[in-house]
Amino acid sequence: MKVELRQALVAIVAAAWTVVAGAQQQFPARPVRVVVPYAAGGLPDTMTRLAAVKMTEFLGQQVVVDNRPGAGGIGACELVARGNADGYTLLIADVAQTAINPALYKKLPYDTLRDFAPVSLMGTSAQFLAANAGVPANTLSELINLAKTKPGQLRYGSGGIGSVHHLSMEALKTSLGLSIVHVPYKGNGVAIPAMIGGEVALVFSALPAIEGHLKAGRVKLLAVNTAKRSPQAPNVPTVSEVTGIKDYDYPPAIGVLAPSQTPKAIVNRIAEAVAKAVRHPDIARRYTELGIEAVGNTPAQYAAQVRVDIAKYARAVKESGVKVE
Repeated sequence: MKVELRQALVAIVAAAWTVVAGAQQQFPARPVRVVVPYAAGGLPDTMTRLAAVKMTEFLGQQVVVDNRPGAGGIGACELVARGNADGYTLLIADVAQTAINPALYKKLPYDTLRDFAPVSLMGTSAQFLAANAGVPANTLSELINLAKTKPGQLRYGSGGIGSVHHLSMEALKTSLGLSIVHVPYKGNGVAIPAMIGGEVALVFSALPAIEGHLKAGRVKLLAVNTAKRSPQAPNVPTVSEVTGIKDYDYPPAIGVLAPSQTPKAIVNRIAEAVAKAVRHPDIARRYTELGIEAVGNTPAQYAAQVRVDIAKYARAVKESGVKVE
């Protein structure tokens, strides 16, 4: 009897695995929803909608964008983290959700490493340190000297407390011991006009948002916040080149996450579709026009980057003393 019972249990388990394997092989059998924690029209949303067209083609099922803005993306993250781990509900996230929120908030309804399976990094966006044309500094070195001779007199704008633009400057200030006053705005779309109008002297911004002002001579570029120079403006040095600050690399990085227990076969299938989509010549060209460098890497590569980002932003938040109300 014991032998028969054991054989029956083995048969049941084998049948269950066969069903699971079959479901994974057939994925996707219905539309896939990607939750974007930002309003329609923003950069992550635009990137997702562009990639979704090709992902739909490669997956053979419609990829539907579901915008869930607000609260720094916390609600959107919780929604996906608590969802079914079957590949049909995914999250579009940048470093704000994966690394900055965990560093800013003591309590979150999600844990990046515990609750999500990184799928693929879609792309990164270089942010340039731009100065109002009237600032008496034409290079980052000159700006540093100016800030040291006039502590607390320079002001910089950002897209808000805890934004990439904010922490990029705070990491620069902290490393060099500079006193530059932070003025947070409700989005970089407000901070840039403030810089053009002279309310603040500096902002970190993607190139397309300031390119017209640059051509008109209203702003000048001093540095870029990525580890390597950007092909968008190869003559602009990196912050690390000028200052010697090691590992200074703070670009927005937008990727795809799935609930943590999603089967690896499904995660890999989605990752392949994401990579093919963002690297497609038509999509990569549009990304370049938006100031985005298309990536499309493997789950393991994206997971490694997420861990690096978590440590980096935790350090930046701690050293700068940034707090949220």
